[in-house]
Order: sequence, then structure tokens, then C-alpha cells
Amino acid sequence: MFDVTRRFDATIKFLAQALSPPARILDLGVDNSLSERMRTAGYTVTNTPDTDLDFNPGLVTGHDVEVVTAFEILEHVHNPFEILRALDAPRLVATIPMRLWFAPAYRNMNDVYDQHFHEFESWQFDSLLKKTGWAVVRTEKWTSPIGQIGIRPLLRRYTPRYYAVEAERT
Repeated sequence: MFDVTRRFDATIKFLAQALSPPARILDLGVDNSLSERMRTAGYTVTNTPDTDLDFNPGLVTGHDVEVVTAFEILEHVHNPFEILRALDAPRLVATIPMRLWFAPAYRNMNDVYDQHFHEFESWQFDSLLKKTGWAVVRTEKWTSPIGQIGIRPLLRRYTPRYYAVEAERT
């Protein structure tokens, strides 16, 4: 299975290159283990409440923060355009799972919120950011190898699965 610690380590390293602790962060989504890791790294983190951001995009505004983080969240909302447009922070650091040609989009049949409504190619996500008023500053891609045998696990070892972006409001 994929080691989430590896992905979280890469995410924290990418964030640290964008800004240093104790920066104030609005982390989109409910409090989670990555939010806690950011706090442990010295960041001041506030999460959005356990509310559907599609119905409440205003929850992402009015926060006195230096950056908004959106780690593995924008693929779960139906309309990431409105959320990205509503953000009023000067910087954004986000990660998304990339669309893989050899695997279908993630879908949890038992939970309507735990599904991927969007899996982007990097150019599509960059275009979405630009259209919503963000300028991409830096990007990075990661693979997600899993400890299994087979064609798809082999492809996961070499095909980037996660896309990280640092952006500034234009």
C-alpha cells in the first residue's frame, strides 16, 4: 500500500519552500493528520469547518492568513472554480491527484463526499488557477509507488500521481 507518510513529507517540504513557520495558514477542509503535521512543523493552522464548500464557498474568505493550503481537497468539490476565485489570501499552496490514463477516478460508493469529481492534468490545473486569478510560481510532481506486484503498481512507480503548486494572487 502507498505510504501516506511519504506524501505528507513531500507536502510539508514543498510548503516550507514557500513560507516558513509560524506562518498563518487557512487549510481548506476539516482538521486532519496533515493539518496536525503542519502544526507540529510550527505553522499556525486554521481549518474550514465540516461543511460542504460547494454550498458555502464564503467559508474560504475573511481569514487573516498569509497562505491558503488546499491539500487533496479541490478534487472532492464539484466547483473548484468558485472556491479558487473566492480565496482572498495572497498565496496558495495546493496539491491535487493527477489524472492517470491507466486508472479510473477515485470513487467511494459508500460516501458521497469521498469521491474525486476532478482529476486534472497539470496544464488543466494551471489553467484553472490562471482563470481564477492566480499566477503559478512553482510546481512539483510526485509518484505514488505501492508495494504490490503488477502492471499498474509498476506504472505508479514512474508516473506522477500528485501535483503541487505554489501560486500568488494576481
